[in-house]
Amino acid sequence: MPERRPFVRLPTDVYPVNYGLCLKPDLIDFTFEGKLEALVEVTQATNQIVMNCADIDIITASFVPQGGEEINATGFNYQNEDEKVTLSFPSALQKGSGTLKIDFVGELNDKMKGFYRSKYSSAAGEVRYAAVTQFEATDARRAFPCWDEPAIKATFDIALIVPKDRVALSNMNVIDRKPYPEDEDLVEMKFATTPIMSTYLVAFVIGEYDFVESQSSDGITVRVYTPVGKAEQGRFALEVATKTLPFYKDYFNVPYPLPKIDLIAIADFAAGAMENWGLVTYRETALLIDAKDSCSSSRQWVALVVGHELAHQWFGNLVTMEWWTHLWLNEGFASWIEYLCVDHCFPEYDIWTQFVSADYTRALDLDALDSSHPIEVNVGHPSEVDEIFDAISYSKGASVIRMLHNYTGDEDFRKGMNAYLLKFQHKNASTEDLWDCLEQASGKPIAAVMSSWTKQMGFPIIEVEEEQQGDDRILKISQKKFCASGPHNGEDCPSWMVPVSICTSEDPKCTKLKVLLDRPETTITVSGVAPDQWVKINPGTVGFYRIQYSTSMLESLLPGVRDLSLQPVDRLGLQNDLFSLSRAGMISTVEVLKLMEAFVNEPNYTVWSDLSCNLGVLSSLLSHTDFHEEIQEFIRDLFTPIGLELGWDCKPGEGHLDALLRSLVLGKLGKAGHKPTLEEARRRFRDHVEGKPVLPADLRSPVYLTVLKHGDSATLDTMLKLHKLADMQEEKNRIERVLGAISAPDLIQKVLSFALSEDVRPQDTVSVIGGVAGSSKQGRKAAWKFVKDNWEELYNRYQGGFLISRLIKLTVDGFAVDKMAAEVKSFFESHPAPSAERTVQQCCENINLNVAWLKRDADDISQYLLQRKAPPV
Repeated sequence: MPERRPFVRLPTDVYPVNYGLCLKPDLIDFTFEGKLEALVEVTQATNQIVMNCADIDIITASFVPQGGEEINATGFNYQNEDEKVTLSFPSALQKGSGTLKIDFVGELNDKMKGFYRSKYSSAAGEVRYAAVTQFEATDARRAFPCWDEPAIKATFDIALIVPKDRVALSNMNVIDRKPYPEDEDLVEMKFATTPIMSTYLVAFVIGEYDFVESQSSDGITVRVYTPVGKAEQGRFALEVATKTLPFYKDYFNVPYPLPKIDLIAIADFAAGAMENWGLVTYRETALLIDAKDSCSSSRQWVALVVGHELAHQWFGNLVTMEWWTHLWLNEGFASWIEYLCVDHCFPEYDIWTQFVSADYTRALDLDALDSSHPIEVNVGHPSEVDEIFDAISYSKGASVIRMLHNYTGDEDFRKGMNAYLLKFQHKNASTEDLWDCLEQASGKPIAAVMSSWTKQMGFPIIEVEEEQQGDDRILKISQKKFCASGPHNGEDCPSWMVPVSICTSEDPKCTKLKVLLDRPETTITVSGVAPDQWVKINPGTVGFYRIQYSTSMLESLLPGVRDLSLQPVDRLGLQNDLFSLSRAGMISTVEVLKLMEAFVNEPNYTVWSDLSCNLGVLSSLLSHTDFHEEIQEFIRDLFTPIGLELGWDCKPGEGHLDALLRSLVLGKLGKAGHKPTLEEARRRFRDHVEGKPVLPADLRSPVYLTVLKHGDSATLDTMLKLHKLADMQEEKNRIERVLGAISAPDLIQKVLSFALSEDVRPQDTVSVIGGVAGSSKQGRKAAWKFVKDNWEELYNRYQGGFLISRLIKLTVDGFAVDKMAAEVKSFFESHPAPSAERTVQQCCENINLNVAWLKRDADDISQYLLQRKAPPV
């Protein structure tokens, strides 16, 4: 890769106070005209103004000093690589206030960033386009010339000139709507002045929408905007939002600062959602819920995303990170508190246990790689910013905040948060500022503890040995860095400040002792523990580390899995730690398979879900061997009892988690070729297609997956027909995600071509290709070849965004053949994707780890799987 010029932030000699911005989009030609009148402050005399600007043509620019004569700019010098423009003036602009006026034009692009067009169909089926925005991180500069850095805050007065039959929205409420003099089909909409805010949070949407509306108990008008005719599908999100605003107001002890908040579903949308202040944009699947056609996991996803984006209205929007280095604070925090909020709204979701499986273990897996990165990363150029929107910023960020909340205690945590928000509201802050506020509130060494988790990458493995002395249990605990390739045995081993909690079998839910491990090793005495009681480290699986117990300690914990006396989250954590140790070669995978068999009485959805994920990883790994069928049999044996107990139909009194578990278990059994499940799935699928009776939403994924996995071209055609007929994006996505399960090579090709067709929205192509790669060894090869063959189109479609990283990861992460790492590396050397560089390194590392794992354990696994079926001698 060519080295870039060193990145420099914008000069500070001129800064904006207020942007007066008027935009006039053309929804037919995909262009827009803009007029900017910005009130600026010149802090020292200069004859040029440097701003951010990308894909915009400036027509005229001038500066009017307060009470002085207008000065026309004589030159516009675009630095495209840096996305900047320099306006030159014939004489120096003097210190003081003035107005910068710029007339410009731009294009409504189809790249899902900046001011872009989003395709939808009218009720009559004709193709139309909405004009929408996505500015985070660095794309406001594609809509208007601006100082596009999070710390350069200003107020905004926005006006939009739009067709009069369209809905036009922005961050604030409409204050004036009048006919546009030059064209009677247009109106000019003026919006109220925003609070002081960053450019990346500005938003506008022009399109056709219906809405549902409500008021939160603290008097905020909440609306959910949906595609025309689907207003009812906004009800669920509306309920969540109206419950959530007062919850956050109460939690932070700071009121929501705007008069209204709109949540809107956008057809073509790259991320899950975006927290624009007062106008939050979502993918349709992250906002719309249909009473009968939406499954339980979709409801839960919508609740979490709404909780996440609304948290940002305070944490991110009111107080903003000083620079992208501190992005993790925004995202980690919102990714933690979304769970607190959902737990408040829906206690029956048992959402904190799900956090461990969804965020915590995911972050541990990524952060064990040599190619991980610290939570706090110095970033400069926009393409480096794109790259940090990853599982470290979100999931590790959320996990260390959960650990911090636990270490600080809820009361002091809230006190510190409130102080932080009040001190920095309408301003910018860095990670250290939050630590200071929490330290003052709690009197604990927050900064010292936390910087060991945010400034260095990775996490420790805690090794534990025990010895009984009378009524005391003496624990020897030590830490060293955990690496996916085995323990770190180098000289300069990093260490962490580790909050360690300990519980015993006397009360597995209650922490008996807390210590801060601030050195490589220490000895702890836990008093009043009888010889027959077990001791467990990290109850609640809150500390961000893995644990390796001595053999005897582990053996005493295992009955707690069988008899369920360990909490669900700890049964999950124990299994996940051991699985991870086996991948790192620290124990044999056979030990984990034996442990997995102990879960046969497991009732908890999330524990099954994590177990299922790990078995999926193992099954994918063993697809490179000749005993792949044996691991399918292991999966069938493990899941059959719970499958029989749950059955196919929901029973009176069941709830959310039963629905999720049934869907998981039937899908797992069907995919693994469990005969009775396959037959029943085929029967129900036939009825579903004929509409007698239609499958309940929660059974669709497992049934679709099962019939496709064991299906032929007729099955695939039926599935594609269902896709075409589906009215909800959720159903289209549900089908897109499982199409890859089909096994015949010619049909795999058909699915891959379908991924790039007009029938699949651009942001969903990735999950279709990913589904092919994840379903079989043949699929993986075909998907990788397809990505290579269609690289130009795919890269052009997603440019710098994170979808390109996701595509690469989904396609190549599962390989376990020596030469593949080299092949992937060399492909991306000749086809560079700057914002995915780190992802490519991580994938190559994962491939090499898979190769080593197979080499090490394949024979033992195969022997174990064969002998567990052998008749006893």
